Amino acid sequence: MKLAAIDIGSNAARLQISTVLHNDDLVSFKRVEYVRFPLRLGHDVFNYGSLTPESEARTTKLMQAYKLLMELHEVEGYMACATSAMRESSNGQEVAKRIEEVTGIKIHIIDGRKEAELINDVVVHALDDRQYLHIDVGGGSTELNVYLNREKINSKSFKIGSVRLLEGKEHKGAWRKIEDWVEDNIDSFQEVTAVGTGGNISKLFNLASKISETETTRSEIERIRDFIAGFSQEDRINKLRLNADRADVIVPAADIYISVMKWAGANKIIVPDLGLKDGIIQQVYAQVKKRK
Repeated sequence: MKLAAIDIGSNAARLQISTVLHNDDLVSFKRVEYVRFPLRLGHDVFNYGSLTPESEARTTKLMQAYKLLMELHEVEGYMACATSAMRESSNGQEVAKRIEEVTGIKIHIIDGRKEAELINDVVVHALDDRQYLHIDVGGGSTELNVYLNREKINSKSFKIGSVRLLEGKEHKGAWRKIEDWVEDNIDSFQEVTAVGTGGNISKLFNLASKISETETTRSEIERIRDFIAGFSQEDRINKLRLNADRADVIVPAADIYISVMKWAGANKIIVPDLGLKDGIIQQVYAQVKKRK
């Protein structure tokens, strides 16, 4: 059985198709297809407050392409979710409805709490009983979650993200709000380890020296951030081989991860290869299982 997840973010839209594997009572998911396209919807919304006809047309074409891929893979269930840009757009709901009329793909515009919940459902499996601060930086928002003994203690979504910072459209006082929230919710008497999810931290982690297969240090993330910042946009693309839509947002995203880690006193960060799309796949599986 194959299932699919579509994640429409402020920077890019992703399609992941996974096969469901059964090993006795253990269920796992193996990725068989992954496509990412840089729609950059956040540019419209954070500057003008709504999605332009051009962005709507490109999103419609992309959903048509994703639908064809799902049909070729004979996907049995899927879910499409849109996050910060579409939920803040004044015409987000109308655009989603028109895209559904053309493509048949229903786009669920989810709030920050639901977004965090879907990510948390898969991230929790990478944790043990220690204190963790999960940091998920998207194009338009940052979700923070505190875990202790594999239980989520608290969570909060903030209107600050890589594209929003790039456009200079972060909400007033957003940095201070994050700092205050971290100070109020992290137990300073216990060691805290950061957990990072999102495309930018995955790229930073790939370039960094590592403690283990999934862990590195804050100082190493800082080093890589400064290394990338020393290159022009053109050289980041041509010499560092970063995608154009990654090259301009990776430094602002790094600033969020590093700042949050500093405020929390976290010197190490775990970067599991997990994200919103994996949480969506897991929810789709639960829905398909109910129908059978």
